[in-house]
Amino acid sequence: MSPLRIRFLGGTREVGRSAISVETEKTRVLLDYGVMLDHEPGFPIHVPPKEVDAIILGHSHLDHSGAIPIFYIQGRKPVYTNKLTAELSQLLISDFIHLSSYYLPYEYLELRTMMRNIRHLEFGVKETVGDLTFQLFNAGHIPGSAQVLVEAEGRRLLYTGDFNTIDTRLLRGARLDYGDLDAVIMEGTYANEDHPERLELEKHFVEEVTEVVEKGGTVLVPAFSIGRAQEILCILSAYHFEYPVYLDGMAREASRVLMNYPQFLRDHSAFLDAVHTANWVEGWRERRRATKTPCVIIAPAGMLKGGPAAFYISKIGKKANNAVFLVSFQIPGTPGRELLEKGVCLIDGKMRKVKAKVAHFDFSSHCGAKELKETVKSIKGKAKIFVMHGAEGNCELLAKWIREEIGLEAVAPRPGDTFEV
Repeated sequence: MSPLRIRFLGGTREVGRSAISVETEKTRVLLDYGVMLDHEPGFPIHVPPKEVDAIILGHSHLDHSGAIPIFYIQGRKPVYTNKLTAELSQLLISDFIHLSSYYLPYEYLELRTMMRNIRHLEFGVKETVGDLTFQLFNAGHIPGSAQVLVEAEGRRLLYTGDFNTIDTRLLRGARLDYGDLDAVIMEGTYANEDHPERLELEKHFVEEVTEVVEKGGTVLVPAFSIGRAQEILCILSAYHFEYPVYLDGMAREASRVLMNYPQFLRDHSAFLDAVHTANWVEGWRERRRATKTPCVIIAPAGMLKGGPAAFYISKIGKKANNAVFLVSFQIPGTPGRELLEKGVCLIDGKMRKVKAKVAHFDFSSHCGAKELKETVKSIKGKAKIFVMHGAEGNCELLAKWIREEIGLEAVAPRPGDTFEV
């Protein structure tokens, strides 16, 4: 048996451009190939397309999917993922091309070629490429998100991707019972932070929203288009929130797509109820009317970097009886983080103090520290653990905890590091 070689191409000791190469003597596959969304997009270490046999995509977020079209400038590599992730990736990458004011190494043509080369793979179905077999399993992170279990050379490797083990209104949590494993590549995003108890958080959120709206105010909820926007809709619906709820921007497109995929949602009929009770904003007149109505407006972008949310905050932020409730992680340097830390935002072209109430609710779609540690404890076999997808020392922190508390071999790789299993 020859060893399985794992090379980290991006997403190590950082959040963004996740990409891993897994190879045997005969076969090489890539697990994800994403972009880093800074002022200019950053890409993973380059791999010549002719050296790759297939790409396996865990979920649609751009930090996992956004660099895949590079392989279609000349090549025709198969991309394995489920049908929902394929559709959502097309939505996100196409928007990324549309919004890019800088040079991208690919265009719509490459995206279309990529879409033609997608092989749909359902959860739990075995697929073979060369001498590698793999399966996808629910990751509980966003709709369609998957963990990848790779088997080759008698070794078993689990790539968790971004995952969440708790059930939310929208999704079932990931279950991790895969028997003995030789290697695990896992995220360390929240290695040092626990999330609040979900039901308490939901109740608190609905109470705060209700209080603002009952006093005649408008609540803006900037939310990621895929997953978070629908989660907030489902929460308001589950608590029988009686006031108008507006849904805007790409969150409408994503919701439209999700309606067709009941198998990926925890409760499809509850989701349909939530979506049908919301008002879908179809134009500027409706947008302006919503800002003057006591209601909740759910709109991307989740960190206020553009999208309809940027328009809404310029109207809603001016009045003290309104509120802006952030429900997504705010990356340092984003308008959302500025708003949280300094209470200012771009209004009418100038940085101004926001008069509306500002609060943050931690509805994360990632495991918190407690869940990450429980996951490690549940791993069977003497697996070697690789921690990636974490900023500011979090990968090193979790790897150190695993070595010291659990006694398994654990590392936080750097870009370009290669390991044999």
